[in-house]
Amino acid sequence: MTKYLLRRLLHGLISVVIVVAVVMLLIYSLTDREKIFGNDPMFTKKSSNVREMYKYEQWEKYGYIDYVTYNEYLISLVREGQITEEERAKAVEIAPTAETYTDDAGNQRAELFADKDSPEASKYIHQFVEYYESKGYTVVRLNADYYSARTKKLNNGGKQALFTYKDVPLVSRLLKYFGNLFTVDNIHYVDEEIDIGERKLTFTLHDPAYTDPETGEIPFSPAIMGNGTRHKYLVYTDGNFPFIHQNLLTIRMGTSYSVNKGVDVFETMTMSQGKYVKSVITYPTGLVEESADDLHSATYSDGSVELSETISNRFNDNYTNVNTVKASKSKIGFSFVIGIISVALAYVFGIPFGILMAKQKDKLLDKIGTIYIIFIIAVPSLAYIFMFQAIGRSMGLPALMDVNNESWKMYILPIISLALPSIAGLMRWLRRYMIDQMNSDYVRFARSGGLSEGEIFTKHILKNAAIPIIHGVPGAVLGSLVGAIITERVYLVPGAGNLLTNAINANDNGVIVGMTLFYAILSITSLILGDILMATVDPRISFTSKAR
Repeated sequence: MTKYLLRRLLHGLISVVIVVAVVMLLIYSLTDREKIFGNDPMFTKKSSNVREMYKYEQWEKYGYIDYVTYNEYLISLVREGQITEEERAKAVEIAPTAETYTDDAGNQRAELFADKDSPEASKYIHQFVEYYESKGYTVVRLNADYYSARTKKLNNGGKQALFTYKDVPLVSRLLKYFGNLFTVDNIHYVDEEIDIGERKLTFTLHDPAYTDPETGEIPFSPAIMGNGTRHKYLVYTDGNFPFIHQNLLTIRMGTSYSVNKGVDVFETMTMSQGKYVKSVITYPTGLVEESADDLHSATYSDGSVELSETISNRFNDNYTNVNTVKASKSKIGFSFVIGIISVALAYVFGIPFGILMAKQKDKLLDKIGTIYIIFIIAVPSLAYIFMFQAIGRSMGLPALMDVNNESWKMYILPIISLALPSIAGLMRWLRRYMIDQMNSDYVRFARSGGLSEGEIFTKHILKNAAIPIIHGVPGAVLGSLVGAIITERVYLVPGAGNLLTNAINANDNGVIVGMTLFYAILSITSLILGDILMATVDPRISFTSKAR
């Protein structure tokens, strides 16, 4: 069994990598990358060369290419000590125009080394081109775009430019993605050039974030804090489940660029939602204020204290970027609550009715159950969801979910709409499996052996028929984390179900890849847990291969 699980786990991990690789191939190689600008208001506001460079900047941001400007190259030379800042200032100005020539394919191209470039610029432009072309990059030089050639007046955004780019290979993209999937915070996160004091970890039994604003006392609350780390609090305790929290290990599934701009997919799915929950808190400077700020989420923001008096009144270091406490559940929280209750209802009602239908085959109860199953299969899910929504609204039940005014009543209709098809599915398959078992030879043999119908049913028929149903239990439970796209859209559930579709519509590549990874991991996990559960219920099932 252990060897089987290890082998299945290894195959599962390989499958996850393959699935993510296929999705990356579809997104970055087979899909028109121009589509990401369809809903980009900044793109329409730009023109001429600035728009062209903006396109490459965004393609790099979205993970399509590696993009380097000539100025960035010069800055790297200054940082490495190869040239001075004065030399960079002289070399950065390239000529407004470059000579053109016809290549072997008959295309007009701009000569990269214009005679009009200054000697200082020409030298480093040659180095820039030779260095990056040797690495497989394509160098692009944009001539100045003049409104009037006579007066040399530039169009808006028409300044000359020089840059280079290269498509990111699939293997490199995969290695980078999985290499950054888990990050461990450390005291060297902050730039070495910034003066932050001593880089260290501090353990305290009395977390200053818990200072009582009235008495000034700090209760027993162990915490590990860092200086030079990304997070101020690496490990801390509070009164909320699971009571011990950590920021030391961070999961990075992909940064969103439109659905939830600048936020990682995992954080998007797990962060709380709804209205702010304010409380009286004591900031590190001693300022007492009613706020929704979560001091335990503080991350480093370079120079933030100096930039704002409001921030400097609250914080005495640059760990100022904090999340806010909100009253409602996360996207996964909403999806899981609705999903797990619907799964429980499905098994509570589906299994007994499936058993009764099999025991009373072709009788009234079986016919009623069959009508229900056919109705669920035949009617599109969107149609009966809207139908139950209308019925529920007429009964005074909330037809839409409100994240800011949460009540248990608003869960009723989504749960019922999600449970109905699951109940029908369990009834259908359990009835089929049981009837197949009833007609088996071993059942006839058991009857001839003198076993009662009750013993035959409980010890043989039901047990064997339930095995395929049991195998699907982990998948149903873990699937609750994913959410239901149609149900969540109809009832406006702020869950994880429609996150992937929103990302596809917005061409948010980071979210698409992250959600694909999430779905793939859940699928592999549910299959393995299903095998374990099935083998536990029926000892006759063994995954150990024996030599013959």
